[in-house]
Amino acid sequence: MKKIIVLLLCVAFILVCFAGCGNAEPAGDNTEKKVYKMGTNAAFPPYEYKEGEKFVGIDVEIATAIAEKLGGTLEVVDMNFDSIITSVTQNEVDFGMAGMTVRPDREEYVDFSSSYATGVQCVIVKADSSIASIEDLAGKKIGTQLGTTGFMYASDDYGEENVIGYDKGADAVIALKGGDVDAVIIDNEPAKVYVEENAGLTILETKYAIEDYAIAVNKGNTELLDKINKALEELTADGTIDAIIAKYIKA
Repeated sequence: MKKIIVLLLCVAFILVCFAGCGNAEPAGDNTEKKVYKMGTNAAFPPYEYKEGEKFVGIDVEIATAIAEKLGGTLEVVDMNFDSIITSVTQNEVDFGMAGMTVRPDREEYVDFSSSYATGVQCVIVKADSSIASIEDLAGKKIGTQLGTTGFMYASDDYGEENVIGYDKGADAVIALKGGDVDAVIIDNEPAKVYVEENAGLTILETKYAIEDYAIAVNKGNTELLDKINKALEELTADGTIDAIIAKYIKA
């Protein structure tokens, strides 16, 4: 009799186990994906900007593709441009991507990925301005975005007393229209957008500077840097990056 009871208990236990296993989630379904935080300044079209509440642009799409390559998802963290490197060094974000140029002074604090795009700094002036070339900027008031290479270059070339930094490139353009500055130095692609949206402005034909854009990660974080570089290499090889850039910048 005892043997029969033990046998029945064993059968019941096996049935419970099968029932439990049948309700279990498939392996891997509950695994949370890593969320990669990208620090940026979403006022820099076509690289990063907002359409309603959605972040869009070249950098946003490339960063999304990188996060997917790394098996994760992307979260965009919007901030002032000159706060991005600090946020990277304090691990508040995983990387910074905002049309950011590789410069020795920045390399003291962060490491940069391989370059994924080339930027051109140009000069916006009023259509009736007496400024016809880069040489004419001497002694003029120049508007730029704080923390950008345009701000750094202009300060070096024309003196800090002649350069006014603004939180956004758009604010510098407003200052130009209002007569507070005589010219604005900014990346060529955003410049095209600002000139198209603001009648009476034009871009000088002479390029001010040519530079490479890259992704900033915390200094010494070689694991993440290597992963990003590998993802960039693969996204370049399969044409993804070229396709993203072509979507926003027409030849």
